[in-house]
Amino acid sequence: MVPSDQLTKLAARAKEAEDRAIAAQNKGSAELEQDVKTARESAKAQADQLSKAVEDQKAKLSAWWTRLQRSWDEHIAEMRQNIDEKRASHNVEAAQRDADSAEEDAAYAVGYAYAAIEEAEYAVLDARLARMNADDLASGSTS
Repeated sequence: MVPSDQLTKLAARAKEAEDRAIAAQNKGSAELEQDVKTARESAKAQADQLSKAVEDQKAKLSAWWTRLQRSWDEHIAEMRQNIDEKRASHNVEAAQRDADSAEEDAAYAVGYAYAAIEEAEYAVLDARLARMNADDLASGSTS
């Protein structure tokens, strides 16, 4: 898939996430629990797919991306374990602290995703420029 097409797909997915977050405001606990489960499974499937892509293209990708993928996988596993452990608590004050923490984590995750989109835009534009330069060199042109 062409990087600019990937950005289009990313924008559509971000809009879906926004719509689901807005809709969550009006859902009951049971329905929201199912949405959380579905979102978690979807996120895991996407992470697994990304890990496989990194592994399949290890020779082509820079070592930085491989390290980032490993770090991301470890972060997600730790974060999910923490969430699961906090859910087991039945103390009201602890539950309120956990809710505050979950909201802070969500805000950070959105900020992180925003920064990732900025980096993706830079990478897509830089890749296009690199291709143009390579094509110019191949054709003997110097712009």
